[in-house]
Amino acid sequence: MAVQSDMTMQELLMEFPGAQRALFRHYHIGGCQSCGFRPDETLAQVCERNGGLDPEQVLENVRLAWEEDKKLLVEPSDAAKTLAAGEADFIDIRTQEEFDAVHIPGSSKFTQETMQEVLGTAATGRQVILIDHQGSKVLDATTYFAGHGLTTVKGLRGGIDAWSLEVDSTLPRYTLE
Repeated sequence: MAVQSDMTMQELLMEFPGAQRALFRHYHIGGCQSCGFRPDETLAQVCERNGGLDPEQVLENVRLAWEEDKKLLVEPSDAAKTLAAGEADFIDIRTQEEFDAVHIPGSSKFTQETMQEVLGTAATGRQVILIDHQGSKVLDATTYFAGHGLTTVKGLRGGIDAWSLEVDSTLPRYTLE
């Protein structure tokens, strides 16, 4: 998809999953109710009502942020090798209902206890791979841990959905409503 100022915010977020975080960090857009945006608004509309920002400059900042975000992600095929070798802990950040319905064998459900365990891995250097549904929330969780000094935490690019498509087709795919 060509990234342009007339794309909707929903399309922008699909192309750059960390765009909302980048918009908030650079322009205080999308982080709270007073500065939020609708999925059907275009980037140009959001830029105009937020002080006439230059959409091309905003897109450039989103692109640069995405380049940094990608460093926090691991490809499903690489994660599968890591899991098979026993070199990482897989932590699933989805809801309990989603986890109960389908999960990657060997993964653990994220809880307060596992959060403390993950924070404790900084000293051990053990790799942790976080899993969400489609990769839209894992960057926030990964960034949280990176902000606490963990360099061995990665997010699964595309979430369990990508895992099902690229690694293990026996895991059922699903949609949320």
